[in-house]
Amino acid sequence: MKAITSLDQMVQHLCDTGIQKRIAVAVAEDDNTLGALLEAHQRGFANPILIGDKTRIESVLTEEKANPSDFQIIDIPDHQKAVSEAVRMVRADEADVLMKGLIGTDKFLKAVLDKEKGLLPAGNVMSYVCAVELPKYHKLLFVSDTAVLPYPNLDQKVAMVKYTVEMTKRFGINDPKVALIGASEKVNKAFPYSLDYQKILEMDKVGQLPACTIDGPLDVFLACDKESVKIKGIPTPVNGEADALIFPSLESANSFYKGLMLFGGGELAGLIQGTIKPVVVMSRSESQKSKFYCVALSCLMA
Repeated sequence: MKAITSLDQMVQHLCDTGIQKRIAVAVAEDDNTLGALLEAHQRGFANPILIGDKTRIESVLTEEKANPSDFQIIDIPDHQKAVSEAVRMVRADEADVLMKGLIGTDKFLKAVLDKEKGLLPAGNVMSYVCAVELPKYHKLLFVSDTAVLPYPNLDQKVAMVKYTVEMTKRFGINDPKVALIGASEKVNKAFPYSLDYQKILEMDKVGQLPACTIDGPLDVFLACDKESVKIKGIPTPVNGEADALIFPSLESANSFYKGLMLFGGGELAGLIQGTIKPVVVMSRSESQKSKFYCVALSCLMA
């Protein structure tokens, strides 16, 4: 498989391979969410199962010039019951992906994390990985964790690496270059994350990580700019060609990717990993285009 280097290439790959996944949408009566799902449905890789207020869902579909009878709609107006049913369907293998609609993230994730009826197996780490497309970078850049883990410990960082590498391989990147990001390239006990990075590299040497080329701590320049590697004269196997960036905290990762969206003209697709099946969680203010790419990514990963 040739490496996918853009989000539109990801979509085309889904279309070419005939992948189609069932997506259970909790509280589906949302314009942007339904618009994204309709596009994915029209492209042939998504089969939406719309759970929520049936009257409102049908109204939005009609406004979008879609025929409500073409879709499975489950009438559950109560938000908590709607998300519980969506989670149940995914858990029972009646759907391949869970997606958040017009419901608060806290209520949505509470159902996902329910110890008896949720989607996170005991002992698993839940994390968020996104693929970012940037006008000034020659390939997709995978970033973690931008949404779930505030200050990941060593075990959580290892899970972040594993999930991110797993995602890159679905994009046809057989030996992803993974940069463990910090403020400098030096290990320093004043930055506890750098000590974790050192342990992660030791784990890689003895084969405890999936196949990848990994190094850190590295700053973003050393990770993503070959000229900076020459200027600084610091040897690194990542060599300014990173496929993935692992950040030491949610604050740093979240600020990084939002800066890319706002000032760098970036576009992204992201989802939660660690759950038994992909979970799409996006802000209600996210664009329809971003939600469409997230739907596509979930279908690729399911």
